[in-house]
Amino acid sequence: MTNTTAHTSTDAATTTPATTGPAHADPTDRPRLVVLVGSTRRERFCPVPADWFAAEVRAHGALSVEVLDLAGFDLPQSLDTTPDVTALGERLADADAFVVVTPEYNHSFPSALKTAIDHYHSEWQAKPVAFVSYGGMGGGLRAVEQLRLVFAELHAVTMRNTVSFHNYPTVFGEDGTPSEAASASAAAKQMLDQLAWWAVALRRARAEHPYSA
Repeated sequence: MTNTTAHTSTDAATTTPATTGPAHADPTDRPRLVVLVGSTRRERFCPVPADWFAAEVRAHGALSVEVLDLAGFDLPQSLDTTPDVTALGERLADADAFVVVTPEYNHSFPSALKTAIDHYHSEWQAKPVAFVSYGGMGGGLRAVEQLRLVFAELHAVTMRNTVSFHNYPTVFGEDGTPSEAASASAAAKQMLDQLAWWAVALRRARAEHPYSA
């Protein structure tokens, strides 16, 4: 496995925002990132890494960020259109990039996340998608590998690097900060550098040459 993971990085790092590249050229025109909280279970852990990652995005500075919690939307498995489906779809359509925060349940990702993904098509197309995962020994990476296949079918571009938390109950403190904060931030920054590049490039491409799937 070649993913960048928060628990194995040993580089000393800070969350100082990068200052080069087109993603940082105009702070008022930053690409819009949606961080999607992918678990809806009652006693879920998912909001903890999602909130931590959103703070990392703000420190990085290349992307504006909105956290969308799937637990706040009623998305029917029948894929019928409802007011919540329409509301979420509008916010996904406005996004230039996505980060999906997911646990690993039984070697896969949550069914609620699959339902949410399946409700939409053009909203995902020609946009970059990155992942923050958590789990036991595997760190949620099996869920991520399956999600890569799903998003490829939807004409999205997934990032090589992944931020993953292995044995997550022992990783985060009560304040929601990882115990190895420098390593986690280094992994997040590297992934965000890639995501920002793709967000800028694909936004420009969509504007100049509308994507057809």
